[in-house]
Amino acid sequence: MLIEWRDGAAAAARDGFIALADDAPLADGDVILSWPRFQAEGEDLIARGRRVGVRLASAESPDVLAPVLDALSLVALEFPKFRDGRAYSGARLLRERMGWRGELRAVGDVLVEQAFLMIRCGFDAFEPADASTPADWTAAAARFAHVYQRAADSRPPAFAEREGV
Repeated sequence: MLIEWRDGAAAAARDGFIALADDAPLADGDVILSWPRFQAEGEDLIARGRRVGVRLASAESPDVLAPVLDALSLVALEFPKFRDGRAYSGARLLRERMGWRGELRAVGDVLVEQAFLMIRCGFDAFEPADASTPADWTAAAARFAHVYQRAADSRPPAFAEREGV
């Protein structure tokens, strides 16, 4: 199931993309490719009018996408294990430094307990590995009324709320 975060709530979404393994034959339609496969085939697919997304492994830096970012339809960042948080940093880099405004999808070992921080870091689409529902994601994202630092979601930190900034 694909869950999207829009206007402060989570909703089930139709996934128009096919995630292709590196050894899978090329499918018709919109595709998500690994970074190595994108380097081999992606720009040609985009030139032929296909919508293409890139899935970055947690060890791959989002900086590699800088030359092609404007041509991508989505970026998927992988959480290989619940405890591996490198994709949070990748999301912040994409949103805040690189100016990515397209879909930023969390894939892999994605659990509802991560919803609050994922949204704060800029993710707006999720492929949950657990049986969570959009209602579960909305509740988890609203769990905390105040935040203590600025992030990609532009929520004011508690000190700014107190000072009326």
